[in-house]
Amino acid sequence: MPEYDCDYPADLGPLLGEIDRGQTDLSKLHNDKLESIMTDTTPLIFLMGTTGQTGRLILEDFDRDPGGVRIRIGVRKQKDLERLRAEGRDAVLFDLDDPRTFGPALCGVDRMNILTGYTIAMTHQTKTLVDAAKKAGVQHIVNQGIFAAEDATDSKSSWFALVEAYIESSGIAWTHLHPNVFLENMLSVSQPIGGTFSTFWGENRVGYVALHDLAAVTGKVLRDGPERHGSKDYYLSTETMTSSEQATVFSEVLDRSIHCNFLDAEDMEALFKKGTIAVEDWYARSSFELLVQFENGRMGYLGTVKDDVPYLLGRPAIGVRAWAEMHKAQLLALVDQPLA
Repeated sequence: MPEYDCDYPADLGPLLGEIDRGQTDLSKLHNDKLESIMTDTTPLIFLMGTTGQTGRLILEDFDRDPGGVRIRIGVRKQKDLERLRAEGRDAVLFDLDDPRTFGPALCGVDRMNILTGYTIAMTHQTKTLVDAAKKAGVQHIVNQGIFAAEDATDSKSSWFALVEAYIESSGIAWTHLHPNVFLENMLSVSQPIGGTFSTFWGENRVGYVALHDLAAVTGKVLRDGPERHGSKDYYLSTETMTSSEQATVFSEVLDRSIHCNFLDAEDMEALFKKGTIAVEDWYARSSFELLVQFENGRMGYLGTVKDDVPYLLGRPAIGVRAWAEMHKAQLLALVDQPLA
């Protein structure tokens, strides 16, 4: 797709793509429509990662409540680009590993979220992306980080600390979100197949957050903008439980006998080495390191409540029991699967 001058508003993106492909005759366009598009000054928000579980929920939140902003979506795959444009959305090619895609994607953008993977790649990805955002005149960055202490020494927390420091030094207004363990892990890495799920922190208490809350907070901050949320850190550890307590709640909600398979850091390391859990090497080592520090008490804060959801959304956060009720059908489908 050709690059267009930043003076064109985002709404012209799909239209210009049609013109470029010969699908639209400019002579047939009404002058008032063009004038309306060209003078739209509502904030333009750039979203990434919308094909993943968190980004998808963020986009759905904006679909439910546009809130007087426009949305541009960056995707890596051509098929996703074509699907989104067919839905009438402003979508562009965007690849965190290819800085050449950043300029066209961020052209004219006012606010953006940063949503990267939890690997060391986040450091160079975010550095180059923030540099591009500064050139494009982006005014507000909402970055999704992790629930960690400022002086944390595990590698994963350190990567995020470096990323946050670089964002803050850019001169662009910023907001950092700090979610604790995702409840949605029960639908992915800790599935209760046959009525048993596994955790890797023994009977230590852990803080949880529902991705619906994380998505709603992200949307709220992006809609409101930097005047209200600039230079703020928001923490999302909304309820703590041991794995035994979690199993009890799920048993009551699902009316099934649910049990936890208590594993530890050494068990995770063994699964990584065996290849049972296929992940990138840096991610594997950082996850093992985090669990070791959690077990020996250096990261005990992972089992604490620090909940900013009510202050941002005006309602209580979604608790473990409420989350289980919301996902009851999905959980039951997993529970009713026979163990391999």
